[in-house]
Amino acid sequence: DEKTAVKGRFCYVKKDKLSFFQRKIQLENIKILQFIIHYFLHFLVPGLIAYVFFKNQWKKAWLIFVMTMLVDVDHLWSNPIFEAGRCSINFHFLHSYIAISIYAVVFIFSKKNSLFKLISLGLLFHMLTDFIDCKMNLLHF
Repeated sequence: DEKTAVKGRFCYVKKDKLSFFQRKIQLENIKILQFIIHYFLHFLVPGLIAYVFFKNQWKKAWLIFVMTMLVDVDHLWSNPIFEAGRCSINFHFLHSYIAISIYAVVFIFSKKNSLFKLISLGLLFHMLTDFIDCKMNLLHF
């Protein structure tokens, strides 16, 4: 007995009894939720991290975290540039396991509150956000 939510409510119905339209609404709700979570993690959570851990210079830290979004420039080398459902992790070269390892090493060995520490933390959090997005893609692709 597989149970699922219909139209955002917890109305338990067997999956085979859902109409095509109900499944489409359910899929669209998941995609909207994924979009909200993804950009919440890319923009607002880094601001919260900056505010909690870098109180004296939280605006500067948040700006640096947001600027690490430039790592997505590697998407320009993909064909197509954007493909719904594609996982960035280990697909794009700046999202590769090797690149992520370099970001981790820089984070571990850089001085506290240095620019390298902030940039590497921002890049690692960006990769975590994209990893979460990959896992969410499995819900509907």
